[in-house]
Amino acid sequence: MTPASAPAPRPTWTVLRRDGVGVVVRHPAQGLPAVVHWGADLGELDDATLAALDPITERQTAPGTLDAAWRLPLVPQESDGWAGRPGLLAGRGGRPLFPRWTVVDVERRGGAALHVVAEDDVAHLRLALGIEVGAGGLVLLHQELTNTAGPDAGVVDVTQLEATLPVPRTADHLTSFGGRWTREKSPLTTLMPRGSTTRQSRRGRGGHDSPWVTLASVGEPRNRSGEVWAVHLGWSADVTHRTDRLTEHTTLIGAGELLRPCEIQLGAGETYTAPVTYFAWSASGLDGVSDRFHTWLRTRPQHPRTPRPLVLNTWEAVYFDHDPATSAELARRAAEVGVQRFVLDDGWFSGRRDDTTSLGDWTVDTDVYPDGLEPLADLVHSLGMQFGIWFEPEMVNLDSELARRHPGWILGNPASVPSPDGISFRTQYVLDLAEPAAWEHVRSQMSEVVSRLGVDFIKWDHNRDLVEAVHDGTPGTHRQTRAAYRLIARLKADHPGLEIESCSSGGARTDLGILEHTDRVWASDSNDPVERLDIQRWTELVLPPELIGAHVGPSPAHSSGRMTDLSYRIATSLQGSPGFEWDILQCTAEETAQIVELGRLYQELRPLLHTGTVVHPDMRDPALRVRGVVAKDRSAAVFTVATVASLEEAQSERLRIDGLDPDRRYTVRVLDEIGAGRRGWVHPGWMGAERATVPGRVLAEVGLQLPTLWPVQAVVLHLTAV
Repeated sequence: MTPASAPAPRPTWTVLRRDGVGVVVRHPAQGLPAVVHWGADLGELDDATLAALDPITERQTAPGTLDAAWRLPLVPQESDGWAGRPGLLAGRGGRPLFPRWTVVDVERRGGAALHVVAEDDVAHLRLALGIEVGAGGLVLLHQELTNTAGPDAGVVDVTQLEATLPVPRTADHLTSFGGRWTREKSPLTTLMPRGSTTRQSRRGRGGHDSPWVTLASVGEPRNRSGEVWAVHLGWSADVTHRTDRLTEHTTLIGAGELLRPCEIQLGAGETYTAPVTYFAWSASGLDGVSDRFHTWLRTRPQHPRTPRPLVLNTWEAVYFDHDPATSAELARRAAEVGVQRFVLDDGWFSGRRDDTTSLGDWTVDTDVYPDGLEPLADLVHSLGMQFGIWFEPEMVNLDSELARRHPGWILGNPASVPSPDGISFRTQYVLDLAEPAAWEHVRSQMSEVVSRLGVDFIKWDHNRDLVEAVHDGTPGTHRQTRAAYRLIARLKADHPGLEIESCSSGGARTDLGILEHTDRVWASDSNDPVERLDIQRWTELVLPPELIGAHVGPSPAHSSGRMTDLSYRIATSLQGSPGFEWDILQCTAEETAQIVELGRLYQELRPLLHTGTVVHPDMRDPALRVRGVVAKDRSAAVFTVATVASLEEAQSERLRIDGLDPDRRYTVRVLDEIGAGRRGWVHPGWMGAERATVPGRVLAEVGLQLPTLWPVQAVVLHLTAV
């Protein structure tokens, strides 16, 4: 081999840097690369500094437990002296595979991405790994495993392929998430557990108790300060979140798709592409984590660029009680109060008078709408609004023409269809979209409705877990999820401009996998604003507010029975992508005036609310929920101060407003036009001023004395630089 044709020497180190984040990768002489630093950007590093980052010798010496390296590669295995959860588990012909990787290609892609390919010629496997520091400093890990054997060698069974990154031992607390219907994304913080631990979801969708995000932190995590390391999996089905705190190694956090036995079987030349795993490090608390996710999401080519419309959804207005006159009257009233998108929810299609029938028969019910839906769609468009409609494409009722004609299209254990043990949920089953004919049936029916009515928006629902999801004799959750992604992508390609919302009994499918294809999520079926404050706060840990549907519902709330002021419900709605889930035909004149003001105020503030930096000041009183958005140029901000219970003290604490320019002055105005909530006996002087003007430095260091708000009340503040 001549010098000109010799391969480029493998680097010893790769340093990836972007937006304040650095990832330092060590390339050993044998085996896979290892990340030795993930956190703050350390700047330009010379060889001596890099060596100091990696003080561990290549091999242990006595009394080491194993004669192997303590440094962990990107995919740790037992052969690395690793006693934690393996990064890869695979087998062939009933025998386990223990790859010994040889790196065959290392490609630096710009200053912030690395692509590595490794092979094992004995196990006949190829592993492709990608590390990318994306916009905002969000770190993305990509993994692909390929069976390189010939057709006679047998299939490769993949049990797990998970992505991990190291966190320092100073990360001594772990925060994970659980929840239930109407109370999604409920956090729990504990001391960092010892050993290898997992949080898993086996629902065939994320679920209301989804792991969502795993957070490692130095001490209990705070909103505005302290180091936090976070991991999120971009996958809309079964997941595993993992932590490994072993005595011989640095701590790992990571995630991967939860695979059932025999779910991924790779024939000759076939590849398993793992879901993308997202990692975020912050030195400024949870808000720093959010800022990295939000910045990255907002730079995606498919991120919504048009102003997010004010929405009215008909579900809690009419439920299944559809009729053309009421639908038309609702549309007219919606246009009068400033709604820009009118969405017709469940109940419009053939035979759908309750939730026991007709899923899968996506044709208009002419018994309810004798002239079809064209008159309603035309009316909505003539009023200057977008027309949206509800589908649940991945589901089927046994009482449907589809199920009667194609009973084999149901994804499930045949012994449980129909279910003698109540395994069905809401009397519905899952339609096997991995069956090409079933996929095409749904695509063609949906596409016909979208084309005929000029549908601008689909509310895409998914109202049940996948139970015993069997496709062609093997577990089918992975194939079902990929097929759903393909269906959404095909509809959007065939109908340019069509937007789609991911709803799954509320917030049971809100991950970055589904958001590769959809345009927003429905955070929860709860329109109780007290519950919504926390649900939205933890949803926006990952998602920026413009992607989170947040509607004003009636009082009492249908999901909880709680009574709340309309001003409180409006203040909560403004924290996301607002709208109404309410029969606004029944509103009083005063309520109608308030919701008109919501529409006006939303259009005025929308450029700030949906582009700014989200801020959650740390407050001492557990009854307070404070949340703000600060403009990127620090010219303005909107802060909401809300209570969920009575305050501990008669004199409330002060609100320190972070993120403003300390050298500018700001006017502070209470937005009472949405309705003045009830306030207690302490009224700070600045609230009485028509235009209180305060220096940014004072707002950050001293803050504003808050009023004594009554239980379940809210104040919205608008700050503008002078």
